[in-house]
Amino acid sequence: MKNRFVILQPWIGLVVRLTLGGVLFLAGYLKVGTPDKSQMAVRAYEMLPISVANLLGLILPPVEIVIGVLLILGALTRVMAALGGFTMFIFIIAIAQAWARGLNIDCGCFGGGGAVEPGQTKYLQEILRDIGLVFLAAYLIRYPSTKFSLDKNQNRKSSQEEVA
Repeated sequence: MKNRFVILQPWIGLVVRLTLGGVLFLAGYLKVGTPDKSQMAVRAYEMLPISVANLLGLILPPVEIVIGVLLILGALTRVMAALGGFTMFIFIIAIAQAWARGLNIDCGCFGGGGAVEPGQTKYLQEILRDIGLVFLAAYLIRYPSTKFSLDKNQNRKSSQEEVA
């Protein structure tokens, strides 16, 4: 069984890397051209001062794009997975606090955001999705060596040591 994992791990890692990277890239890409909506989405959580929320609304989309592209390419996989996982963890906290406080907002994860009608929120699905993405990030942190990765030679030795 262990030998089978050694063979499959780089392929599993590829799927995990492309999934996490693809989600982050898409999320950033869909928001980067609409800074007003991105800022509104961050403000809707009512967690930060308006000026900080607006700045975060501007910074977050390009950061998501960069993390996503680097994961897709397999460059700095372990570091980008850690940053992506941390980002998803923060999103879980933000969504959970909005839910707990009774806010009726769209998460703004893939564009849009802001107030929605009561009963139109999807907090549980969004939290479960982001928990899944945190687990994918954790997998890549543990096993960063994947197929078709720009940094696979750098991680080959550490991946073999981790499996052994």
